[in-house]
Amino acid sequence: MKTKPLFIVMSAPSGCGKSTLIDMLLQEYHDIVYSISCTTRAPRGEEEDGLDYHFLSKERFEELLKEDAFLEYAKVHDNYYGTLKAPIVEVLAEGNTMILDIDVQGAAKVREYVRSLPNTDPLKIGYVDIFINPPSLEELRERLERRGTDSLEVIEKRMRNAEGEIARAGEYMFQVTNDDLAICYKRLCDLIDALSGRM
Repeated sequence: MKTKPLFIVMSAPSGCGKSTLIDMLLQEYHDIVYSISCTTRAPRGEEEDGLDYHFLSKERFEELLKEDAFLEYAKVHDNYYGTLKAPIVEVLAEGNTMILDIDVQGAAKVREYVRSLPNTDPLKIGYVDIFINPPSLEELRERLERRGTDSLEVIEKRMRNAEGEIARAGEYMFQVTNDDLAICYKRLCDLIDALSGRM
């Protein structure tokens, strides 16, 4: 059965379960490929080149910028982060779907870029953006506290960021609330199945 290759951009505030949901999709859908971002920062802990990020030198990243190779990029704390166009184009050309895990600012840049493309461009034809909402800000705070990985200061910062991100959720084509992981995943699968013509 021939399905339509999608170019999925997914965003969510920290602690909403986006990474878990993406991992679940990758395990179930063998035609979904995860987009690996490029960065000039050094690998942390167990991170591997080509698996977690493409770790590039600052010079190489700037060369690629000059070549207009990025769909979007940002400079965060003296390091560059970016998404290359070519791998996405290749994945869609093979008939597969590419999923991008990206913040609200990055998603806005991708959206703007896609809008500028001709209507016949595969990136534009398959483009879908999805925002994962927490059930409430109170619930999100509880989840972040339960995780036990962040200091109170970091949690406050994440909460402030979350408020700003949720305020921009309306920019996305679709919003899915993660009130229950299994239900949220089912909603996400139904959405992807409908959009790619699996139904």
